[in-house]
Amino acid sequence: MTRRQTLNPAGLFDSQQYGFSQALVVEGGRRMLLSGQVGVDENEKTAEGGLGPQAIKALDNIDYLLKQAGGDLSHVVMLRIYIAEAARDDQGPIAEALRRYFPADPPPSSWIIVTGLSLPEWLIEIEAEAVLP
Repeated sequence: MTRRQTLNPAGLFDSQQYGFSQALVVEGGRRMLLSGQVGVDENEKTAEGGLGPQAIKALDNIDYLLKQAGGDLSHVVMLRIYIAEAARDDQGPIAEALRRYFPADPPPSSWIIVTGLSLPEWLIEIEAEAVLP
């Protein structure tokens, strides 16, 4: 049986307003590492509309992969979010997407600004780790 406990103690800033927790303790389960997901569909078409739609599609892709292994987004224990320099000043849609997909006890995350991603139209790549039952 997998147990999860998020930690958001007083004395640190309120990260939950941005859609992530400060830390997460996990016991038991199977570890799943996911490749970075970008906002593209199965035909390699990039989601239109900028950072928000690309973040949503990347999270949809993560959810799909987890379901293929018998899990779901509630099993995510860490996110690493790579944001293209071109989107540095437009990070609000990322927080909105995280709050939508992780409404309670969101996983910890790191947000990293990078010069660019593999294709110039890609603005975000999200890497995930999960612990499955």
